[in-house]
Amino acid sequence: MKLPVLCLFALVVWAHSDKAGKAITLAATVVDTGCYLGHGATGDKHVSCAAACARAGVALALLDSSTGTLYLPVAMDHKNPNPRLLPFVEKRVKVTGILHEKGGMKGIMIKTIEASK
Repeated sequence: MKLPVLCLFALVVWAHSDKAGKAITLAATVVDTGCYLGHGATGDKHVSCAAACARAGVALALLDSSTGTLYLPVAMDHKNPNPRLLPFVEKRVKVTGILHEKGGMKGIMIKTIEASK
């Protein structure tokens, strides 16, 4: 009985491992996807709106302003990534993590996040 349980556990761990992605470091701005995609709202004047949107469940994302690429945080641990990003809403951050690309989308499984200039 223990062997099948251990095999199942190993399969779950393997399925959620970092092997499918590529390690990256990203300099970006934390934006709310609703306002950014809907009407391009970003910046200091948008902080309170973006924070309210995030608290209401709108996904936060990472905008690389040098390329215009939007990275969606991937919740590989089955936890909402918004609370971790909320303190940095509309601010520059340095993020390390694992890049996952599929169907034209770029996602990042965040390992570390810190304020940046």
